[in-house]
Amino acid sequence: MITKNYLDNLTYNVIGCAIEVHRHLGPGLLESVYEKCLIKELTLRGLSVSSQLKVPIHYKGLYIDADLRLDLLVEDLLVVEIKAVEKINPVYEAQLLSYLQLLNKPKGLLLNFCCSNIFKEGQRTFVTDLFTSLPS
Repeated sequence: MITKNYLDNLTYNVIGCAIEVHRHLGPGLLESVYEKCLIKELTLRGLSVSSQLKVPIHYKGLYIDADLRLDLLVEDLLVVEIKAVEKINPVYEAQLLSYLQLLNKPKGLLLNFCCSNIFKEGQRTFVTDLFTSLPS
């Protein structure tokens, strides 16, 4: 059974992987480079990860092929959106929250590699009502 504690530990591990990637590469590269390296780090730690997954759009009972893609889905539970930008805009947060809603996932992580410290300033975590309904 999935618990809040399990998801919190998973999030902690993903942030640890991001810190490791950032420690080796530093800021200033393209998002695609960080994504590939983060995938490698996650798999080295035994986590399952899918990348560039198509997000289904259902509108009025119809499937709409909008070619909307999320960056990473870790352990089929945690949505990870990767950025390499000077400033996190609210639209990035809205994007992640939309992915969580559309995929019915409990938790998401927004990672920005264009910073000096991922842990302090380069990550934001978001949860849905699904997360709050999970047992501890």
